[in-house]
Amino acid sequence: MLRLPLSGIPLGYHRLEVRCGNDVASTRLIVVPTRAYTPPAWQSEQRKDWSITAQLYSLRSPRNWGIGDFSDLGELARHAARLGASSIGLNPLHALFPANPQQRSPYSPSSRAFLNAIYIDIEAVPEFAHDDAARAAVAEAAFQSRLAAARASELIDYESVWSLKLRVLRLLHAAFRDGRGARPGGERAMAFDAFKEAGGEALQRFASFEALQRHFVDIGVGAAWHAWPEAYRQADATALAAFASAHGEAIEFSIFLQWEAERQLGAQAQAMQDAGMSIGLYRDLAVGVDPNGAEAWGDPHLLVNGATVGAPPDIYNTQGQDWGLTPFNPEALRQSGYAAFIATIRANMRHAGALRIDHVLGLKRLYWVPAGMGAAAGAYMAYPFEDLMGIIALESHRHRCLVVGEDLGTVPDGFREDAERRGLLSYRVLMFEREDDVGAFLPPQAYPKLAAAAVATHDLPTLAGLWTGRDLQWRRELGLCATPADAAREQAFRASTRSALLEALGLPGSHAVVLADLIAAAHRYLARAPSPLLLVQIEDLAAEEEQMNLPGTVDEHPNWRRKLGPTIDSLFSDPAVLRLAKEIEEARAAD
Repeated sequence: MLRLPLSGIPLGYHRLEVRCGNDVASTRLIVVPTRAYTPPAWQSEQRKDWSITAQLYSLRSPRNWGIGDFSDLGELARHAARLGASSIGLNPLHALFPANPQQRSPYSPSSRAFLNAIYIDIEAVPEFAHDDAARAAVAEAAFQSRLAAARASELIDYESVWSLKLRVLRLLHAAFRDGRGARPGGERAMAFDAFKEAGGEALQRFASFEALQRHFVDIGVGAAWHAWPEAYRQADATALAAFASAHGEAIEFSIFLQWEAERQLGAQAQAMQDAGMSIGLYRDLAVGVDPNGAEAWGDPHLLVNGATVGAPPDIYNTQGQDWGLTPFNPEALRQSGYAAFIATIRANMRHAGALRIDHVLGLKRLYWVPAGMGAAAGAYMAYPFEDLMGIIALESHRHRCLVVGEDLGTVPDGFREDAERRGLLSYRVLMFEREDDVGAFLPPQAYPKLAAAAVATHDLPTLAGLWTGRDLQWRRELGLCATPADAAREQAFRASTRSALLEALGLPGSHAVVLADLIAAAHRYLARAPSPLLLVQIEDLAAEEEQMNLPGTVDEHPNWRRKLGPTIDSLFSDPAVLRLAKEIEEARAAD
């Protein structure tokens, strides 16, 4: 065997080419750091930060259009920065399906490389200030009536919100095109051209998919690309050239939406930094993509047909879980030099000071569920863990972006230790940090020194819901318990959890505890942990009873549709919230 020693090669992406006579072989060579990026203050000052996490769509304000938007993000960040928070954590901002608004899960995206344009603040688009047609459309009585209904609705009406926004966005795109024609050398036109050039083929392919999906929905064929005429079922089809020629404006409209979404998100991320947030934007990366989305359509050879991603049965989901996501083909990933994976990581580290990787365990093994079979029939498939972790570490240094690995569920032996050596923060949730999983809650001092600590997640009951058992009521009503005995076990487990939590928090041993006291005590408890990042859910600040997502449901429960009860301004004028933030700051600063 011939060995070729290599040394002194800088970190980054290289192409190694070997020649022997007339024979030439080449491969991609990726030189990676041993550890992911860690903020210098965490090392030199042993600083302990805290973050407010929120579902962006849920934010309520008098001015938004029935769904939280990027301007609401800025308002939330300004309040949080004044209280001392170092970052704002958000649900995945991935592109969903404007042509099919009912597909609303941020964890089941069309593409993870592009943004969800529903978060654009229409009135912050530069053209809105001077375009008479757009402003006149918004001023119409019928439009104002629908807008008021969208704002007043307790649940987000995605179809109505998309309809309102797309109507005005098309007018603003037309205004931009007209202005661009009059001033081809204008600053905004040049920025748009630069965005298109930087996006390259991937952006064009994504925009073509969105235009195709809109077209086939409009003519009654449907949103699922598997049902489209055969010529349009793959991104490199010859028919796409003719479609682009006939629908160029629709394709450019999709690009315009991505450009404006990127501009607004970038502006808010910069404002976070200007406000003194040491981390800033904390983004979330979904574990996979919807099989009917742009990513699956654009790169079908990288994905696995006939299987979806999920999780095996456990104490919280006794029937297992099928998330309906298409898994990457690990061998195809390797053969492609991980190009799609690299692009995904880069897209989600953009503008971010932290990135949470959902189900990071999937970098080592991913639970595949065969099509047409229950989640319990799945099996684990191995992934090129070393390679993927190295790429994440490299990109984290390039973007100065720390990485949180959501490592909940069935954790392979040694995984957490391996991830820690590579500088990834573990994701530790109070509800799961118990002796033998069901005993006493672990004390704050037992939490890892490299972790993000949280009371709960969007898939778990809020503290209020935990106490009232609202989630268990939902599970009984929807038949999510396989047998009455399972329901009884859930109730008994919840009762023991309440008692153990009261004991850990030092609260009176009664389930009649004052909710505000429980919320404050739980966060003071976690704030004392040595972990450098504490995550505070805005739903708990608002004492919300309902959780954002109920695992095991799609439309049976209003997943991803809930709005917060209070507006952003009213929440952060609540004395209880201000008092809790002060207590968190003091606990985080204490040795």
